[in-house]
Amino acid sequence: MSLLTLTAWRGMHALLRGTSIAVLLFMMLSIFYDTVMRYLFSAPTSWSLEINSFLIVYMAVMGAAEAQRAQAHIRIDLFSERCSDRGKALVGILTSAFGLVFCSIMVWRGFIMASQALEFGERVSSDFGTPMVIPFAMLPLGFGALGLQFLVDLVTDVKKLLKT
Repeated sequence: MSLLTLTAWRGMHALLRGTSIAVLLFMMLSIFYDTVMRYLFSAPTSWSLEINSFLIVYMAVMGAAEAQRAQAHIRIDLFSERCSDRGKALVGILTSAFGLVFCSIMVWRGFIMASQALEFGERVSSDFGTPMVIPFAMLPLGFGALGLQFLVDLVTDVKKLLKT
């Protein structure tokens, strides 16, 4: 990969980390606010649960690419640790290829869900009435980033395989 591509990729991960930190901070403050309002003033918010439910989805799908980049996912390496470097590269290629296929399906189906929600004006049936296109759009974005990370891993493992 070119230096420009790697720099852009690192920048995207830095952006995802920064937005995740901001989202987590907002979630913490809004849940605290809702708790104080509910138990001290008997006036709970109408929006906190809904917004935080969507933000937890954001944290999960957007954080997956960063976790894959840092190899922080839970993995079963009983088999792969006993392999040679060539075998490890082959296992990595296979894993990345399956991950890329899965992410492609999730991006495709998530895009369909988001575009239909936008087309039909779907909203959450609550006082806040969040447009469903917002949480549905998180799926193709998050799985797109994860799929790109699987692609980076795939290219890296192919290079390792060719060197051995």
